[in-house]
Amino acid sequence: MNNNLNWQQHAIKPIDRERLMRHKSLVIWLTGLSASGKSTISNFVEKQLYQKGIHSYLLDGDDIRQGLNKDLGFSEHDRTENIRRIAEVAHTIRQSGLVTIVSTISPYKSNRELARDIISEQYFHEVYVSCALEVCEQRDPKGLYHKARSGQIPQFTGVDQPYEPPTNPKLTLPTDKLNIEQASLTLVHYIVSKVKEDRT
Repeated sequence: MNNNLNWQQHAIKPIDRERLMRHKSLVIWLTGLSASGKSTISNFVEKQLYQKGIHSYLLDGDDIRQGLNKDLGFSEHDRTENIRRIAEVAHTIRQSGLVTIVSTISPYKSNRELARDIISEQYFHEVYVSCALEVCEQRDPKGLYHKARSGQIPQFTGVDQPYEPPTNPKLTLPTDKLNIEQASLTLVHYIVSKVKEDRT
């Protein structure tokens, strides 16, 4: 750490921004296998929040890897750094008063704990998009499982890399049992209940 750096003391605090937005801010961290429905759910949810006047921003794992994190691969070290950077961005956006939705596989419990530490327990809401691997493979809208099984994509989560499910998520969305609309509306209801909570 550079001892010549100091945190800037901002005149406008996160709570001031929340008052301006007229709702609380938080981070919704969606984790689950590829093709479990994370991106579809997060887009549906953001649209619903917009219609309800709740300010939000979506950080999609694929988008981040094509920009901020395009220098990272899929080794354990790079996956950890990928999540660390996403968490730092989510933390900053949350401080602006927005509901921040993160959609990323984030396969390791330790990485999600790192994200929780960066964002803080108070604002971090882990949501497990649960779906059986065989169902994800049947869906496979991008053809990624097929490519991984044929050796075209190494280090693919669920095939030759592990996925460690959350042990105590704030919410579980079983998308092999619920359709996307049902799962999305469940998450919308959860978010609204949290951001509209009485502060007293």
